[in-house]
Amino acid sequence: MTLRHVQVGQLQLAIREWASPNSQPSVVLVHGLASNSRLWEGAANELARLGYHVIAVDQRGHGQSSKPEVGYDMPTVARDLAAFIEVTQLDRPVVVGQSWGGNVVLELAHLRPDTTRGVCGVDGGLIQLADRFGSWDECAKHLRPPRLAGMRSDDFERMIRSNYSDWPETAIVGTLANMQHHDDGTISPWLTFDRHMEILRGLWDHRPLEVLSSLRCPVLFTPADSGDAWSSMKRQEYAHAASQNEHVRVEWFSPAHHDVHAQFPDKWASTLHRHIAEGFFA
Repeated sequence: MTLRHVQVGQLQLAIREWASPNSQPSVVLVHGLASNSRLWEGAANELARLGYHVIAVDQRGHGQSSKPEVGYDMPTVARDLAAFIEVTQLDRPVVVGQSWGGNVVLELAHLRPDTTRGVCGVDGGLIQLADRFGSWDECAKHLRPPRLAGMRSDDFERMIRSNYSDWPETAIVGTLANMQHHDDGTISPWLTFDRHMEILRGLWDHRPLEVLSSLRCPVLFTPADSGDAWSSMKRQEYAHAASQNEHVRVEWFSPAHHDVHAQFPDKWASTLHRHIAEGFFA
């Protein structure tokens, strides 16, 4: 794996790249809200072993990428991704996004279908917050992130390891990398609170279910079923989505966490590989 920066317009996007000499299509991996590219490491390692050229991207405002004051709406972030694919001269990669990143790659397929041979949403892509909350104010109140800046780094690590004790080490390290770790022993999120809320507002404004029916590229969803009431509602949403577009496939992970790609990296990577090998993304 190599870490480097790519200039995309006014942005510098940090990427992690796993090179392979195989002729498989490239795979671009896009993280979720307040996450970072390192959370893909386990899955990327397995995809590289299977012969793929893999690139995981820190989106604007996240990780080690540029953090401009503006540009956190869904169309702008999707266009960042399209521009990145063009600058790096990737040949219509399969583009995968988790959670909010799933919505981003769906928007990419809508705005710039020429840039990709297909997209995959990992427990994301169909997030339509306006259907879950009566107003933006209610949404903002319920989904605003915790204020973690100033927390002790070692306390944060103990919390993560305790809460996700069955996760592989790549997932633990990737989760810890969501934070800046300062010399005084404290942490702060790479994504600031205000930018987090701007992205959340962009997600509130997004209407993926309206976009999905018009897509003509392959769309794979790999949602997580955590066994709660919300998972039952999600199953109805994904079943409806598949019935509305013949280019959609859905493969569930159950039981699984929202970060299914980090929790089960080898299994998730093998699932994507199978769909590619079957010609779904041809």
